[in-house]
Amino acid sequence: MKINCKGLHHQQINEAIYAAKDSEIILNDCLGQRFIAAGLGGKTLNIYGIPGNALGCYLDGTVIRVHGNGQDAIGGTMNDGRIFIHGSCGDAPGYAMRGGKIMTRGDIGYRGGIHMKEYQDKIPVLIVGGNAGSFLGEYQAGGRIIVLGLGVEEKPRVGYFCGTGQHGGKIFLRGETLTADVPRQVTAKKATTEDKEEIRGDLLEFCAEFGGDAAELLKDTFFVLTPNTKNPYKQLYTSH
Repeated sequence: MKINCKGLHHQQINEAIYAAKDSEIILNDCLGQRFIAAGLGGKTLNIYGIPGNALGCYLDGTVIRVHGNGQDAIGGTMNDGRIFIHGSCGDAPGYAMRGGKIMTRGDIGYRGGIHMKEYQDKIPVLIVGGNAGSFLGEYQAGGRIIVLGLGVEEKPRVGYFCGTGQHGGKIFLRGETLTADVPRQVTAKKATTEDKEEIRGDLLEFCAEFGGDAAELLKDTFFVLTPNTKNPYKQLYTSH
């Protein structure tokens, strides 16, 4: 099924998506419509154009591919599914996400993966193919954030205040040296072979979507950021 989004309000687009009997839907001519696929499960969307803020918020199992760039707050509080951005996106992708995966081929803006959380087998993943802006993983409580910095070797891969307030989860940064501005409450170390095994499946999925060789990427140096065992934030956000 194809939906031409030109001139349509986001509510009209979502009503058409939810009512569609087809599981695979193509959206053409998107131009800033917000909240597309909010809470949606069980479908596959291919989006052409630039969807607006909060794409896939509360997503519950749908696969979304954006053949271009995205805007802010992609996948906010998503529960399950996949969002692939074949370009770059704005601020706060994966805000408070609690499951599923978001992958961007290019860069993201500020505050990627803030308030990410996990519970039992619900482990959210955010992968950035390019660079990430400041406050990456702010107040992260769970899940994995991976920044690859592909094709941008001359630039810092993350901005300022990476992992500020982190009290759970892990942040993986690819690179021979650690360029992140890491606060005292966060421990940074070179990833071991065992650490890299944790992200092997994520990188295989990333490369299957965007191209590349996951095995070659895993040969590179990664740093992994985790909360310091003496992290004062842990006492503020957990009961033990």
